[in-house]
Amino acid sequence: MTKHILLAIESSCDETAAAVVREDGKVLSSIVASQHELHIEWGGVVPEIASRAHVRRILPVIKAALRDADCTPQDLHAVAVTTEPGLVGSLLVGLTAAKTMAMSLQIPLITVNHVEAHIYACGMGLSQSIYPCAGFVVSGGHTNLYDCRSAIECKLIGSTTDDAAGEAFDKVARILNLPYPGGPSIQKTALTGNPRRFKMPRPLLHSGKLDFSFSGLKTAVLYAARGVPGPDQLADTPADRVADLAAGFQEAAVEVLVEKCRLAVRQLGYSRLCVGGGVAANQMFREELTRMAKRERIEVLIAPLELCTDNAAMAAIAWDLLASGRVAGLDADVLPGLVRHDFRNRRPN
Repeated sequence: MTKHILLAIESSCDETAAAVVREDGKVLSSIVASQHELHIEWGGVVPEIASRAHVRRILPVIKAALRDADCTPQDLHAVAVTTEPGLVGSLLVGLTAAKTMAMSLQIPLITVNHVEAHIYACGMGLSQSIYPCAGFVVSGGHTNLYDCRSAIECKLIGSTTDDAAGEAFDKVARILNLPYPGGPSIQKTALTGNPRRFKMPRPLLHSGKLDFSFSGLKTAVLYAARGVPGPDQLADTPADRVADLAAGFQEAAVEVLVEKCRLAVRQLGYSRLCVGGGVAANQMFREELTRMAKRERIEVLIAPLELCTDNAAMAAIAWDLLASGRVAGLDADVLPGLVRHDFRNRRPN
């Protein structure tokens, strides 16, 4: 068994994940234990519930990843772990496991930025580098645009001023009494809806800035769902109303997301856009991104569906960090709320 493999651990939110990745980027195993069933009752992730579930699941998930890769801990060259950003309790579970393995096996510990890894996932499996590019991470916790000069040089150039896009999907689903998680529920419900029935705002669409805001759109759905019925609602059924609201919300959100991507690529002068994160799994979003890219004559790379939601395989970015000498010490800590405004210059631990 070659020594040039690493174990990656991901526990930034509500998925406990581990993967074994070879130095050439080949994913030998990828295990993800979802917690959706634990958070359905609440319509969103409860941090305390999430961290306790990580404690129970982290060791079985690591063991499963090693087993599926047909390797042992002694075969590992390094261990990588997500330490930023995310839920503090959840991050600490993964970091503690990674530190323990690094110390006991005497192998390097590499700390990974979860958001940068989402962008990196767009290039996994490709024979050439995806950098430089405009990077977009759109998920339940992030709606961030980046100037990505390399895998380890990412500058934040735009973000949300309130709700993240995925968070807005979850909250709108709750308003419409649709199941959690909201993204898949709204996408499915919108298939039979009329997106033009309710006039939905497109916040900051024509502002010329790269920032996002979804609170107004979310509120518009709330008012339309619970407001005073109008003449067009006399023959309305609850199912029709929900479908039309889901379709209207989805179309408005996607239009804003795609336009900001177009603006970012144009401002940066790049010919490539890389998009990752849970919302990147939305079919309408993927289709509209593809259409926009064709019009703008740019290349768009969207992370594979299995790498859009949180996973450990995308922590293969650790190989780039290791090559740059960015190895962490056993005093490494989590950075749950860190936002990088300047090009990354990680200090040695």
